[in-house]
Amino acid sequence: MLKPVTDKVRTLWTAHALDYIREPGLRVGRPVRSTDGRWIVGGWTAARFIPGTPEHRGDASVLAAVKLHRATVGLPRPDFLDARTDVDAVADRVAWEEHEVPLEETKGGRWFEVLAGARRPIKLPSQVAHGELLAGLLFDGDDIPGVVDFVPYYRPGEYGAAIVAVDALAWGGAGRDLLERWAHLPEWPQLLLRAVLFRLASNALNPRSTQASLDGLRAAAREVSGVL
Repeated sequence: MLKPVTDKVRTLWTAHALDYIREPGLRVGRPVRSTDGRWIVGGWTAARFIPGTPEHRGDASVLAAVKLHRATVGLPRPDFLDARTDVDAVADRVAWEEHEVPLEETKGGRWFEVLAGARRPIKLPSQVAHGELLAGLLFDGDDIPGVVDFVPYYRPGEYGAAIVAVDALAWGGAGRDLLERWAHLPEWPQLLLRAVLFRLASNALNPRSTQASLDGLRAAAREVSGVL
């Protein structure tokens, strides 16, 4: 699979991250080097093709997140994270009380305000965590899930699983029982809270967000509030 390169630093980091993963429970679209060892040639990068399509498999997706983050514990923090100013990067910092910006009430800010007061300190080590796994996780029948991209944040690994769960609630047809089945994960209620705050802040800050996306997040926020 060939892809044009728009951000060299991030492309090189992603190639390194996917090449780093060694987890028998995941299929990984590993990058392909050129004959002289490069991951980028003429503005293009290549990776091995992974068959499959995104599907609404809540538990399988959360499990994939747990396995992925178990396999990426040793990845160093990406240097480019501090320079990110895109909507999702800002929303992540807002959710984790590292930054404060006004949030449009009618686009998620009101729900954010209601839930934010329930935040408590989380005592888990930070690591590279995937913030968009559900959208890019590929299923192919009974085969194990496939991972073809990596959108990094530097948070507890279980945060990546919490984002998957919140996304499954908001847009994947999952219910509160999904949250309850994974309640054994450390700091699960607080990580779910951070995940839904992250998505609410992103929706409120995104000028292209839709009513449908907000409706899904409202449903997710109600379910998360029920397990706090």
